Amino acid sequence: MGLIEVFGVMYFTVVCAAQDYVDYEDVTAMFMDRTGTPSPDNSSIYGVTATLSNTFPTSKASTQPKIVYEPPVPSLHLLSPWGDVFPFEKAVFECRVNDSTEWTFTWSRNGHPVQEGDRNVSLISLARAALTITAASQADGGLYDCQAHHKLKGDSLSSNLLELKVYENTPIPALVPDPKLEQMFPGESVTFQCMINVSSGWEYLWYHNDKEIQRCHNNICEIVSLALSDSGQYHCKAKRGGESPFYTEKSKIFNLQVSEPPRPSLKLRTSWSDVFQMESVAMTCDVGSPDWTFTWHRNATELREDPAVVLSLGGVLLNITSASRAHQGLYACKAHLESRRVSSDFSNMESITVYENIPKPSLRKDPVLNSMYIGETITFTCQVHMGSGWLYSWFRDGNELAVADASLRIHLSPHERGTYWCKATRGQRTSTDISERITQDVLAIPLPSLTLSSQWADVFPTESVLMSCAMADGSGWTYMWRRDDEVLSSDDTVYLGPGGANLSIASASASHRGRYSCSGKLPSRSVSSKFTSGVTLRVYDRKPKAKLEQDPEHMVLHTGDPVSYSCRVNVSSGWEYVWYKDDTQLGVSGMNYTIDSLRKTNAGSYKCQAIRVKAIDIFKTEQSRTLKLQVDERPTANIIVLTGWSEVFSTDSLVLTCEVKGSKDVWNYTWFSKGQQLVNSSSDRYTVTPQNDPEQSQYICQGIRSGRPSYSKGSAPLTTRNLLLKRRVLLSISGCIVFGIAAVFFGCLVLRLTRKPADDDEGPEEGELFLTMAQLKDRDDAPCPLVDYVTDVELNAPAKEEVDIIHTEETVTSQDDQAVTTNSSEKHPEVEGSLVSFQH
Repeated sequence: MGLIEVFGVMYFTVVCAAQDYVDYEDVTAMFMDRTGTPSPDNSSIYGVTATLSNTFPTSKASTQPKIVYEPPVPSLHLLSPWGDVFPFEKAVFECRVNDSTEWTFTWSRNGHPVQEGDRNVSLISLARAALTITAASQADGGLYDCQAHHKLKGDSLSSNLLELKVYENTPIPALVPDPKLEQMFPGESVTFQCMINVSSGWEYLWYHNDKEIQRCHNNICEIVSLALSDSGQYHCKAKRGGESPFYTEKSKIFNLQVSEPPRPSLKLRTSWSDVFQMESVAMTCDVGSPDWTFTWHRNATELREDPAVVLSLGGVLLNITSASRAHQGLYACKAHLESRRVSSDFSNMESITVYENIPKPSLRKDPVLNSMYIGETITFTCQVHMGSGWLYSWFRDGNELAVADASLRIHLSPHERGTYWCKATRGQRTSTDISERITQDVLAIPLPSLTLSSQWADVFPTESVLMSCAMADGSGWTYMWRRDDEVLSSDDTVYLGPGGANLSIASASASHRGRYSCSGKLPSRSVSSKFTSGVTLRVYDRKPKAKLEQDPEHMVLHTGDPVSYSCRVNVSSGWEYVWYKDDTQLGVSGMNYTIDSLRKTNAGSYKCQAIRVKAIDIFKTEQSRTLKLQVDERPTANIIVLTGWSEVFSTDSLVLTCEVKGSKDVWNYTWFSKGQQLVNSSSDRYTVTPQNDPEQSQYICQGIRSGRPSYSKGSAPLTTRNLLLKRRVLLSISGCIVFGIAAVFFGCLVLRLTRKPADDDEGPEEGELFLTMAQLKDRDDAPCPLVDYVTDVELNAPAKEEVDIIHTEETVTSQDDQAVTTNSSEKHPEVEGSLVSFQH
């Protein structure tokens, strides 16, 4: 019997063929599976790979193909619309095997079996199975797969993997109103937007006062024209899914208040509504919010332009500067919110009456007696029978009395004698004529005068106060003092001088606050004056402290910077200021102390103190805070010549560079020539050529930057002419020396080789073998480059006047350059300053 090859199967059927026929015909039994069902084509069996025996006489059996069973791969599908779910939302998976129906299925999550008791339900039907996941936590998320199992054919391969994402919390939509106003007015529009930033497939639900809004179906709900009934609480939420939808949490509640625009309130700022011509009238219109503007109406007609009517503060204030009969009428105002096109109803109305002529007041006296005596009482009455809001002024013998009422009641005393009249005023412009005059003859008791001898009526603890009370004639009077309603006598804190003429407080305290007045009395007679109007004494709770400010406020400044200090005391007056630096008083005064240009010596600690000097003593405030000032040296710019001395003959330019010594900051640079700023020269390098510097002048550079310090000191001036001359003279001398030595050496060598033997008396002397410098100068075959250079026609030009030159340390490249420059200037003074270009 032949070999049978089996791969990965549990069940198989062997084919048996009969051999008792003559012609060896193949007799092949029908393949049967375990259920007795024939194979469809007798050529393949699930899970079997068979090779028939070669013992048959014929070759039919051996020509059958090998039978190979490959385990099926289930396909896993997500039946629910989303692969990301929230707590208590369901996800449904489906596992399918297409080639048979008798399969059972197992499920895995992240490689671990899923049990039916884990809040999951597995439903098996025909050739597929469904797994429903009701997410309870993020642990239900992960990678899911399935595997099919057949009781005859064995296990399938694992399906594809599908990921299920489970969010930790149920989402909360964000409700965004536009505009974001909690109070709106009828006719305005508002748009609400409900936003969820996770997952998809949401259907939005809108609620007004917990009742669903049917007119809004997407994530935007617009209310075009608001009504009062639209006030209330708005929120939204979302859902997704079909028969058993999943709902989000509801959004935060937005309280919308729809109310009628506020009715403005009209108020009369002047004290009266009936006025005379040329008087002023002021009214205000207010709704309690600064966003509103206002229009004014007279007799229900909006006010037109009128030079006498001034509107200010966006229409809040109406001021009739000079009233006339045309301004009489009923006034009202309306409020407008122009940005939202909202207008209010009319405000309350105010009636304005305008009179033509100002009346004259009438004066009456009660009792009607010409002469009266001390201690009696008389009453004068002044009255204007037109208009309102009058203030009355009383006069006696031309002196105004301190009474503003319509009635003047007098307890007669000697000083009350005289001629009385009155007049009425209101506002700044309206004043009546004076009334008729009434003369009253009486022996008057004079009113003492109260004088504050110290300079201020508001004092600080420990300051002294001095007051004096005196009668006009000054003889025989004693004085009584009172503070508010309390009669004063001498004690430990208040001292009354002889006869009570003076009141002094040596050290003021809070107990001394009040209004002080005095009265005079004649002890020999029962005559007492009235108390004076008095002086109010204010005593602060504590000593003030001077307030010190610095401008600019930086603690670290640089030399050359300005700085200003201000010292102030915010209470009382009469202050003088003392300044200190490092606890040493400065010889300056005034509330401001300014240093226009800082030096290193200005560094230190600054503070101030305020004083005020009275006749009795000096009062000092607490010293201010201490401000420390650090003054750093401003960095200095420096010019460096980049063109080497060996390049003088080979280049037509001189390259200068600018740097700020010791600074690691990033700088821009400004270049100056002859005191003028060079345009287009903000780089740290500047190239000098015969074209841009024919006169070879001075150069200065300065560093600038946006930080602090904002600029550096200027560099020392660098003169290009002197620098070039030094280097060329050095090159000329060096070349002359080298060339001279070489000429002498080769001359001697030539003479040595071409010399003929001669008698000793015909040979040159030993000293003539070497030429002197004068002889070399006269010879044509050994010219000196320095001689040719210094005798050039261009170098014989007259020297131009130079500006003062100050070289930086970097300008002089070496001590040899200095020596050469010095020697050259001594030997050839005509060459100094004659160089006009860098290359010829």
